[in-house]
Amino acid sequence: MICQAMNTQELVVAAARQCLSTGRKSLSVPQSLNVAAQLLAVDLALKPALLYDANSASAEQVHRFLRSCQSSRLVSGSLVTLDLNGNSLIVNLVAVRSNLERMLDNGGPVVIDVCSSLEKPAIMEPVRAGLKSIAGALLSLLKRFDTTKDADQGVYVAEGSDVWNLSTVFGLLLGYPATYWFDQTESFENCLAMTPLMVTNASATWPADTNSHKCCLYSFSIPALLHNETFSNVEKWKFGLQERFQQQNVLKELTICQTAVTLPSLCL
Repeated sequence: MICQAMNTQELVVAAARQCLSTGRKSLSVPQSLNVAAQLLAVDLALKPALLYDANSASAEQVHRFLRSCQSSRLVSGSLVTLDLNGNSLIVNLVAVRSNLERMLDNGGPVVIDVCSSLEKPAIMEPVRAGLKSIAGALLSLLKRFDTTKDADQGVYVAEGSDVWNLSTVFGLLLGYPATYWFDQTESFENCLAMTPLMVTNASATWPADTNSHKCCLYSFSIPALLHNETFSNVEKWKFGLQERFQQQNVLKELTICQTAVTLPSLCL
């Protein structure tokens, strides 16, 4: 099993360094391992999607990387690339569809209004944030996607997505229990400067016989003053992640921790 893990690591790292290089610069081995571990986490449905931000690789390159891993049978065919207004994601179709359906049934993430005009962050209705409308549009698009016919193309989201609040949408797609919203027609600034935040990190280890790789699966923040209002959602999220983690044996040593931070500014 350890030997198999090593072989998988070597193959995925090679695919990452070959497909995701920019100019003459390839991803480092640690960067490649991190991308590979997160890709496996998406395939195992430990997280619904991976937002690719390791370097400036294009959506086409990210798609080529995924197809290379699928061709080598390192991950399943249920993963697809999503090009959202120039941002590249690799998504687990089943997990993301489930999240979007939950959002439409009033079971999605807590939406936190962080408009710069507010004195402090506040809970708001998903309908006001337009999140239900966005979830419906994405769900309709993904339901039409056929992995047997469209896998070589990936999913491109164009119509209407240029006005979506991407911070809010990413929170939904990445499976966070809470997501930020701000009125971008008013300002792209927010009211989180010097606001005490509780940052939740979830990490796991990808074992090998030497130098096992530790990877951050999730990292998100919630204003400390909204702890009581978001507690139930965060606890459900923790339980769901722990339950899914127990159903696989590829990644080990799940750790979920919280730390308090206060930052002079926070870019969303």
